[in-house]
Amino acid sequence: MTAVLYSYRRCPYAMRARMALAYSGIPVEIREISLREKPASLLAISPKGTVPVLQNDGLVIEQSYDIMKWALKQSDPDCWLTAETEAVIDEWVAKNDGPFKKLLDQYKYPDRHPDISLEETLSQATASFLGPINEQLTKSTHLLGSKVSLADIAIFPFVRQFAMVDPDWIDQSGLDSLKQWLNQHLESPLFLSVMQKYPTWHDPTQE
Repeated sequence: MTAVLYSYRRCPYAMRARMALAYSGIPVEIREISLREKPASLLAISPKGTVPVLQNDGLVIEQSYDIMKWALKQSDPDCWLTAETEAVIDEWVAKNDGPFKKLLDQYKYPDRHPDISLEETLSQATASFLGPINEQLTKSTHLLGSKVSLADIAIFPFVRQFAMVDPDWIDQSGLDSLKQWLNQHLESPLFLSVMQKYPTWHDPTQE
């Protein structure tokens, strides 16, 4: 049975799951959902109704980072994740998925946070996350060294989303190493391959 991934093209969590699955070479049926009309088959296996969700026979994985790790356990040809690197990768991803994601939401939706200035959000994001990434990337081409790792793929879609809010800001930020890293991933065959457009999937049981 081919694995099924409930996905939404522009969601950074779904992006990183699709990238890991594609890299691992795992056959998967991508079901592009409508956030306004979530299919009953998705809600039946994952009532929280967020994407991505992976279903493979009796296995259901509801968190994108867990999907990535599962995929790499099946096949990891370039050693994106090893026993030696897992702890430091987990640390990077925890910072991304926790504090940085909160700042990203503040930056994308300032109307929802009228008590916080954009300048304050940008300052916090730079000091706590984007700056340290840039500093690391001045020493190596990727977060863990000269090769791509799970850390790069798990974090890149969120940095992409942050940069897209105001491209002029990232251009003028002085974060040149981060920008180079970002552009490298934006132009990578892997990323481009998972960003093709899929028609919205409709649950046949609802038709």
